[in-house]
Amino acid sequence: MLSSEIASSLSGRYLSIEVAPLSFVEYLFFKNITIHSKLELIDSKILLRREFENYLRQGGFPKTLEYKDLDKRDLLVTYKDSILLKDIVARYKLNNFYVLEEISAFLLSNSGIIQSVSKIKNSFKISYDMASSYLEYLQNAYMIYEVKKFSYSLKKQNINEKKYYSIDLGLSNIMRVPNLQTRGSDLETVVFLELKRRGYKVYYYKTKNNLECDFLLEKENIITTLIQVTKTLKNEKTNKRELSSFAKTIDELQLHDVKLLVITQDSSATKEYNGTKIEIINIIEWLVEKQP
Repeated sequence: MLSSEIASSLSGRYLSIEVAPLSFVEYLFFKNITIHSKLELIDSKILLRREFENYLRQGGFPKTLEYKDLDKRDLLVTYKDSILLKDIVARYKLNNFYVLEEISAFLLSNSGIIQSVSKIKNSFKISYDMASSYLEYLQNAYMIYEVKKFSYSLKKQNINEKKYYSIDLGLSNIMRVPNLQTRGSDLETVVFLELKRRGYKVYYYKTKNNLECDFLLEKENIITTLIQVTKTLKNEKTNKRELSSFAKTIDELQLHDVKLLVITQDSSATKEYNGTKIEIINIIEWLVEKQP
């Protein structure tokens, strides 16, 4: 059953538990790799980088670890077809599988994209209701997650464009055309999925001058942390774009005492930007050490 069907099918109270594909730490555990200290993390740096590349490519479905590369793809294709056909087409009695598959391929292969129902409607030349329903079905079947743009107005949160993330990069990669450059969005997807596992309520934000803050984390109705995800800050243009969005987001939302975090492939460090302390942390360290 899908989560939306549980309440109507089970009497009395129930506890719903979401089970996602493997996190990077769980993926390492399945391969008998465990890191218990900072020293082990340093000593295993080359191994962890290699496994992280594998994780980005094949995703975190446990069964894929038992298969060779070509067979992994075949397995992931069966997962994709099963979800679309059994969890969506058969359940909702749809008769337009081609459009559903095209929309799912677009969203999975472009994980982290900002999108709206109207854009889906226009891109695939379907009705607004169909576009809205298909997005809902894909979320109900746990193929994609929706992230709202933060606003102090709940009404604006609901009508603003959303970001959509793939549930698993293995599924994303079987949908992609060759040579598509997705490194930045893949890192962002891994961070988002990890934030979900850690129980955060997650938003994104776009400033009035079109700067994007990848993630705003809410705890007890207070925005506590702003996060940017990028391959590297070594490029001066990238450095300015990523860090300046912090100041603009803080100013527009009138935030106070928020933690600023950049998750990247660079080495971990702490720096100041316009008098503000910013923590830079390597993505593998962040994933393995489970820092908040």
